[in-house]
Amino acid sequence: MPTRISRAKLTTDIVLAGVFALMCLPFALLGGIADLVILSGFTAALAIRRFDVRWSLAVAWASALTQMLLLRDLQLYDVAVLGVLYSTAAHGGRVVKWLGLGSAGVGALLATGYLAVVKPLLGGASAIGGSDAIGMLVLTGMLFVASIAVLVLAWTAGLLVRAVRDNREVARREEVANRERELAQYRYVVEQERNRIARDMHDVVAHSLAVVIAQADGARFAARTRPESAVDALGTIAGVARGALGDVRLLLAELRHHESASPQPALDDLGALLEQVRAAGLDVRYSETGARPELGTGHQIAVYRIVQEGLTNALRHGDTTKPVVLELAWDQMGVELRLVNSQRPDASAPDSHAFRHGIPGMRERAQLTGGSLHAAAGDDGLFRLTARIPAQPGRTA
Repeated sequence: MPTRISRAKLTTDIVLAGVFALMCLPFALLGGIADLVILSGFTAALAIRRFDVRWSLAVAWASALTQMLLLRDLQLYDVAVLGVLYSTAAHGGRVVKWLGLGSAGVGALLATGYLAVVKPLLGGASAIGGSDAIGMLVLTGMLFVASIAVLVLAWTAGLLVRAVRDNREVARREEVANRERELAQYRYVVEQERNRIARDMHDVVAHSLAVVIAQADGARFAARTRPESAVDALGTIAGVARGALGDVRLLLAELRHHESASPQPALDDLGALLEQVRAAGLDVRYSETGARPELGTGHQIAVYRIVQEGLTNALRHGDTTKPVVLELAWDQMGVELRLVNSQRPDASAPDSHAFRHGIPGMRERAQLTGGSLHAAAGDDGLFRLTARIPAQPGRTA
C-alpha cells in the first residue's frame, strides 16, 4: 500500500528526481533513446521512493535489468539505485526493508557478472584482465567487493536514519505519555481537593445553619416570656454565623489558591464544638476512655468532622429533648467513635435526601484514613453512628 506522506514531501521527492534527471540528461543523450528510457525509469523510481517503496524498488530493478539486456555502459543515472536502496531501509516495511538488503547482494553479483563477463564478451571487448585468469579473478573479486560495499552502505545509511527517527518517535510518545500522566495526576489531585473542600463546606454550613435554626426557634418562642433567653439565643446565632462566615471565607480562599495555610480543626477543638451544640439546645453526654495515641492531622480532622456531622444530624433530625451519647474509646490501634441519639417520629430516613451528603461524606472521610463507618437507625428509635479511625503515628496531612 502507498505510504501516507504529506503533499510537501511528495512534491520534494518529485522535484529532486527532476533535478537528478536534468543532471544525467546530457550523458543519456549521448547514448541514444535506450539510455533516455532507462533514465526515465530511474527518475520515476526516485520520485516515488517514499510514496510507495515497493514500486520504487520494482521500477529500479526493471530499469537495471533493461540496461543489462541492452548492454548499455554504466551511466550517472545508476546512482539512483543507491537512493532506492536507502529508501527501502529508511521508509519500507519489514518485508521491503529486507528485500532491499537482498537486492543489494543480488545486485552486486549481477553487476559484477555483467561488468566482468557479459559486457566484455557480448560487447566485443576483452574480459577484465585479458587472458590472465588470476588477474581476472582478482579484479572481479575487487569489483564485487566494491559493488556490494557501495550498495550495502546505502542500505545501512537508510537503516541508521530509520533507527534515529524511531528513537525520536519513541521519545516523543514517552514525553506525550508523561504529560498525559502528569495531567491525569493533576486532575486527580484537583478533584480530591475539590471533594475535600466540598465536604468541609457542607460540614461548616450544615452544622452552623442547624445551630442557627435551633437558636432562632428557641428565641422565637422565648421572646415574649423570657426576653433575656431570646437575647442570649440571638447572641449565639450571631457568634455561630460569624464563625461560619469566617470558615466559608477560608474555604473559598482555598479554591482561589493552589495551597492554603488555613487552620484545620483538630481533636482539641471538640470542646468548642460541644459547647456550640449544647448552646443550641442539644444535651450531649460526652465521655472519653483510654489513652490517646498520636494521630496525624488528617485523622484528627476526620474525627472532628465525623463528630460534627453526627451532632448536626442529631440536632436537625433527632429528638432534642433526649440526650445524645458521644463516646470516644481509645486504644493503641486508634479510636472508636460511638454516637447515639433518639430520632423524632417525623425524622427523615437515613437514605433520604437530607442524609445523602452527610453520611456518605462521613463514610468517605473514615475510609480515606483506612477506617470504617457504620450508621443505621434501630427499631428502638435510636440512631447509632459507629466509626473506627486507625492511628498513624507521626503522619501529617
